[in-house]
Amino acid sequence: MKTSFYQFTLPMLQEIFLANDLPATGPAKLYNWHYKKRRTEKCEKDFAKVSQDFVAENFSFELPEIDSLQKSTDRTVKFLLKLSDGKKVETVLIPSNKRYGICLSSQVGCAMKCSFCHTGLQGLERHLETHEIVGQLLAVQRWLNAERPDDNDIATIVFMGQGEPLHNFDSVKNACEIFLSQNGLSLAADKITISTAGYLPGLKRWKAEMPDVNIALSLHAIDKLKRDKLIPINQKFPVEEVLEIVNSIPKQKKRFVVYEYLLARGFNDSKEDAEKLGKALQGKRAFVNIIPFNPFPGAEYERPSKEEIDAFKEQLDQSGVTSLVRFTKGDDILAACGQLNSRS
Repeated sequence: MKTSFYQFTLPMLQEIFLANDLPATGPAKLYNWHYKKRRTEKCEKDFAKVSQDFVAENFSFELPEIDSLQKSTDRTVKFLLKLSDGKKVETVLIPSNKRYGICLSSQVGCAMKCSFCHTGLQGLERHLETHEIVGQLLAVQRWLNAERPDDNDIATIVFMGQGEPLHNFDSVKNACEIFLSQNGLSLAADKITISTAGYLPGLKRWKAEMPDVNIALSLHAIDKLKRDKLIPINQKFPVEEVLEIVNSIPKQKKRFVVYEYLLARGFNDSKEDAEKLGKALQGKRAFVNIIPFNPFPGAEYERPSKEEIDAFKEQLDQSGVTSLVRFTKGDDILAACGQLNSRS
C-alpha cells in the first residue's frame, strides 16, 4: 500500500532514500518540485530513473477532496474536506490585506469539550495524520490557483480549526516542519501560529521539540470556576501551571505570546474580569486577542454589544496590556472562531 508523500518531513524522506540506496539529492528535488513549485505532475527533470520508479511504486500524492464549500460575503471561504476514510474536516480561508490566512484543523472533532466551541459538541473521532494536515493547505491552494489566480497568496497559517493541536502533537509538529522547510513551502516561523486550550502534556514538550512558531493560548478567563466551565480541561490542567509553562517558552525579539480571550455577555466580560486578566498578564510579553463570542446552533452564550466590548478593552488597556478586538470574518457561513463542526 502506498504512503502519502505529504506524510514525510525532509529528514524522514532523506532516511528513506538512504535506506533504499537512492541518490541523496532526491528528497530535496522532490520537495522543491511538489512544495516550492507546487507541481502536480510527477517529478522527472534531473531526477534519477531509479528514484522515479521508487516514488511511483511507494508514494501517493492524493489530497483531501473538496466535498463542499461556502463563500462568505467578506470573501472568507469554508471548505468541507473529505479524507480517504470518509471522515470530514473543515478548513477556512481568510482574506487579509490582499493575502490570505488559512485556518487548519488538527483532528476530526475534538476531545476538549469547550462549552463555547461548536467543535466541542462533536466529540473526538480521530487525530489527523501529517499528510491530512498538509493536504488541507495544498487542496485549498489548488482551489485558489484555479478560482482566484490573481489573488492566491496564502501568507499565514493558524492551527485554530477543529481539534486541540497539542493533543495531536507529533502530526502538528511534522506539518510545521514541512511548512518551514527551505526546500519546501519555506514559510517564516512567525507566519505560523498554534493555538492551544492549555493541553499540558503537549505544552511540556513544546520547548524541546516544537519548531519556533508562534503560540496562542485560549485563556478566556482567569477565574477558576469560569475557566472550568469554558474549558473543562482546566480542572485537570490548572491555568496557573499552563501560564507558567507558556511564559517560559523562549520568544524571539518583537514576538509575544498571544492570549485569546473569548468575550461572552454577562459571563466573563465584567470590569472585574478585565482587571483580573490585566493583573495576570502585567509585565509579561503578552498580546490579548479579544474575541467576541460567535453564536452557533445550541450555544449557551451570547455576543456582547459593541459598547460592552469597548468597555472591556478600555479596562484592559488601563492595565498596560496590549490588546486588539478580533474582527469577525465568515460568521455568516459558520466559519468564524468557535463555529466549526464537520459532523455529517
